[in-house]
Parts: sequence; structure tokens; C-alpha cells
Amino acid sequence: MFKSKTGLVSLLIITIAIILTLINEFTSVAFAPEVMMSVRWVVALTLIVNAVLRKNLTTWIITSMILGVFIGVDFPNVAVALQPFSKGFIKLVKTIVAPIIFSTLVFGIAGHSDLKQVGRMAWKSLLYFFTATSCAIFIGLAVINLTKAGVGVDMTNMPQEELPKTKSADLALENLPEHVHGVYKFANFFYDLFPENIVKSMFENQVLQVVVFSVIFGIGLAMVEEKKRKPMVDFTESLAEVMFKFTNIIMYFAPIGVGAAMAYTVGHLGVEILANLFMLLGSLYIALVVFVLLVFVPIMIFLKIPIGKFIEAVKEPVSIAFATTSSDAALPKAMNNMEKFGVPRKIVSFVIPTGYSFNLDGTSLYLSLASIFVAQAAGIHLDIGQQLAIAFTLMITSKGVAAVPRASLIVLIATAEQFGLPVFIIAAILGIDELMDMARTSVNVIGNCLATVVIAKWEKEFDDTAPARITESLKEK
Repeated sequence: MFKSKTGLVSLLIITIAIILTLINEFTSVAFAPEVMMSVRWVVALTLIVNAVLRKNLTTWIITSMILGVFIGVDFPNVAVALQPFSKGFIKLVKTIVAPIIFSTLVFGIAGHSDLKQVGRMAWKSLLYFFTATSCAIFIGLAVINLTKAGVGVDMTNMPQEELPKTKSADLALENLPEHVHGVYKFANFFYDLFPENIVKSMFENQVLQVVVFSVIFGIGLAMVEEKKRKPMVDFTESLAEVMFKFTNIIMYFAPIGVGAAMAYTVGHLGVEILANLFMLLGSLYIALVVFVLLVFVPIMIFLKIPIGKFIEAVKEPVSIAFATTSSDAALPKAMNNMEKFGVPRKIVSFVIPTGYSFNLDGTSLYLSLASIFVAQAAGIHLDIGQQLAIAFTLMITSKGVAAVPRASLIVLIATAEQFGLPVFIIAAILGIDELMDMARTSVNVIGNCLATVVIAKWEKEFDDTAPARITESLKEK
């Protein structure tokens, strides 16, 4: 009863704060900066009290995100200085990624499933990934052509940041005729799948290489006689359980890492940058919402996936991904929560890590939208054939994008250069890339979580009774 009353009071205070903010920003009535600052920190205090009473990790994460925004607005220098907390949390999470992928995949293949099922999951996953990312790319093209966000944008006075460097390995293309460049890139993609040293791949966080190694190791282990296979299977099962408990411990630090990430983003960008490229930012968020409503929701309705319970399962990993702009930071929690949602571990451990390289719906949509935006801002008209050519190029080049901040920019730069679009415009939009990265990374995580359910339903191994227990199970932290 007390909690519900506290929730109502919190909602009332937040509503009043929002009304005052809107009046201050969009009417002739202007409050003193001190007044608005006081309003923000009254809201902050209210949210902290609410989080303490509810004792819920998700509530703490959301509260920390809002506190991070307030710190970024009111104390930008302090906010920027908090960045090591965010980086430290991401580093801590990354220590888990490789052991979880290895242990769960090997145990799933050698301990439970037959080799034919591994093959089935592979082609079903890739088919679903290709279909989903294709939809994302075309929705991105449609929205940017409707909003025309790049038309009339003055890039001359915008801050231009240094672009990330592209891979030097592509220098090999200079020695090859242009008509075989596509063949080389396709072959080089497969080259990058295989690790030359698994320890090095783990150190560099090459998720796809770890997945390939783990799958081959699991298949090899499944071929070994039972007497010699069992100790390794038991070891990987124990390792998986330990790493998931490890994840639960690390997640207690999530509010600090997430809050620091939000504070840094707002503190070093400032809110004024939003006005400069508002149409681009707005177009991306609209396109992502449209994609979720037109693709994800119909899939969930068709497969009879309980939408409310699915949201309950993904809100924690999505919150972490949104604030940190890193899918890797959300991976352990996403895997853990989807298992609680009713997806078998062997499917979760195969689909999500693979999807992190092949099923980047948010990133694919962003790349298609941003490519056309660059052309519009430069005053270059692209007909439907040229836009489709960009779309088909992105279907290939968007695969294998690293699950780290700004990795997609390298693909965007390469695409712009390939189609003769000015790269300097990308340097200008780089200023709000973190704000765009938050949204596209969140959709990436949602898409991969949904993919596990789709494949589990396809394989007829989804536990339909688990979603009913998801709320209770997620509270056991």
C-alpha cells in the first residue's frame, strides 16, 4: 500500500516537473535557471526514494539514467569526469562475454542437441536474420525519403569531429580489378569468421570468431565417446552456471555504469546540438518505432508471444544497451533473461551471439537512412535504382559490424566512398551519433532477443508456461 502511494506521489511530482519544463521551453514564461534546477533535483530525490522502496534493478537502472541526464545538464564537467565509471562497467561485462558464449554453446551442442539440429538452427537463424535486416533497410529508406531530413541542412557551421579509421586490410583492393572487388569482400568476410588464435579473439572481443570456434569445438566434442566427453560437458555446464551468477553480481553495478554513461553523453554533447540535426535524429527514432510496430509486433502476434511479458524480459538489457551504446554490455543479461522467458539455453547461446554479427536491425536501418541523408545534405539526387543499390550493398556490409560504439560509422564511411558521397558530412553528424547509437543499439538487442523466441517456436522447443513466471523470476536477483 505504501509503495503504491509512493508511486502515485512520484508520478504526480514528475508530471508537474514535465509541465513546468514545457512551459519554460515553449512559452513566453521563463523561470529562473535555479528554479528549474531545483525542480530537476526534487524529481531526482523522488525517483531515488521510489527506487529504494521498490528494490528492483530495472527501477534503479531507469532512475540512474534520469539522474545521469540531470548531472549532464547541471554539472557538465562533473558528468564528463564520470566516464571512467561507464567504461569500467563495460570492461567488467566484456570479461563475461567470451566464457558465456563458449560454455553455453559447447554444452548446448555436445550435451543436449544432435548435430542435425545445429545445422537446422543455423539456416533458420540466417533466413530470419536476412529477412529482418532487409525490412529494416527498406523502412529506413522509406522514412528518410518521406522526411527529407537532409534537404536544406547547412553543414558549413556544424562541428566536425574526426572520423574513425577504416580497415587498412582493404588496401589489397588497390591491386585488384574493380569488377572483382565484390568477390574479394565476400571472400574476406569468410576469412574474418575464423580465429587464428582463440585467446586473441577473446581478447579483442571478436564475438563471431568465438561463436565459430565454440560451434566447431562443440561438434568435435559431440563426436567423442561418452566416457571422454562427459568431463568436458560437465565442465562447460558448471562454467555456464558460474558465469550467469557472475552476471547477476556484476548487474548490481549496472546503475552506476548506466548513470555515468548518460551523464557523459549529455555533459559533453550539450542539449543545443539537438537543434542542429533534429530532423535526422527524429527521422531515425521514427523509423525505428515504425520498424518495431510493422515488423516485431506482427511477428509476436502471429507467433502468439505475450508482448507484455516479452517487454518485461527485455527491458533490463535494452536499458543497459541504450545507456552504454554497446550491445556487448547487454549480452549476458539478454541471454539470461531469454532463458527465463522460456527459450532453451542451447538456442539462446547460438542465436544471440550469432545475431550480434548478422542480425543488427537497428544498425542496418540507421545505415540506409544515414546514407541517403548524406546525399540529401550534399544536394546529390539518387534515383530509386541507386538507392536500391545502396540497400543491397548494406545487406552485405552491415553483417559483422562490431557490437561497440561507433563501429557502424566505418561501414557508413565505406558505403559513402563507394557511391561517391561526401564523407565530410558524416564528420558533421558524428556529433549526435551517440544519441542515434542509443536507439539503434536498443533495437539490435530487442531484435536478437525476439530472434531466439522465433527460432525456439520454429523448433517447437519454446516453453509456453515460462512467460507467465517471468515477472517473479526476474525479481530473484
